[in-house]
Amino acid sequence: MNLKKIFFFLLKSIGVMLGVVVVYLICGYLIPFIEVPAEKTNEPKVIETYILTNGVHTDLVVPIKNDEMDWGKELPFENTISMRSDYAYLSVGWGDKGFYLDTPTWAELKPSTAFKAAFWLGESAMHCTNYFEMKEGDDCKKIMLTKKQYQNLVKYIKSKFDRDKNGKVIFIPTDAVYGINDAFYDAKGKYSFFETCNTWANDGLKEAGQKAALWTPSDLGIFQHYD
Repeated sequence: MNLKKIFFFLLKSIGVMLGVVVVYLICGYLIPFIEVPAEKTNEPKVIETYILTNGVHTDLVVPIKNDEMDWGKELPFENTISMRSDYAYLSVGWGDKGFYLDTPTWAELKPSTAFKAAFWLGESAMHCTNYFEMKEGDDCKKIMLTKKQYQNLVKYIKSKFDRDKNGKVIFIPTDAVYGINDAFYDAKGKYSFFETCNTWANDGLKEAGQKAALWTPSDLGIFQHYD
């Protein structure tokens, strides 16, 4: 293969990659506008939940304890620095373990971490944070659920945790926690361009019978349906 053929091969490869990126960005912008409507129900909506974003990443927020689920038994408070057990809410997010544990800021993002996350090569983790209260705003929306809808959401969230042979969640000891009230756990699944932290949260809303985007890689794709 002469230099001219090599040059055109590289040029074509770059063009294909750029084309894929452009198509992804267009789909990532347009598809989230397609709304999956909330299911119709006559059951009373009595359980308070939330969606919460930090501007990039969406968490599902549930009560720490009610008649349907006691998350303190599933996720021991002793796994947080504070060890306090008087919190009212738990936010749960799923994402790439490398991003969570090795990238405290975007400035510290390594190309290897980004590559692994984008192409199903890295492991995943659950990030769980306890709160005393939730404050509604542009970054935090309340969603009321029926008992059955909440049970479906609990089942969805629990199914993403990786577990040991005894069925217990697998705590990740790390200094990379964001504060005194959060902890990380091993999770199932692989993060990618197509299944992001926000895709996971969006799918959780569908499982709970709530309105959601048909598909979204971003938090904006979720929150635009809750304005």
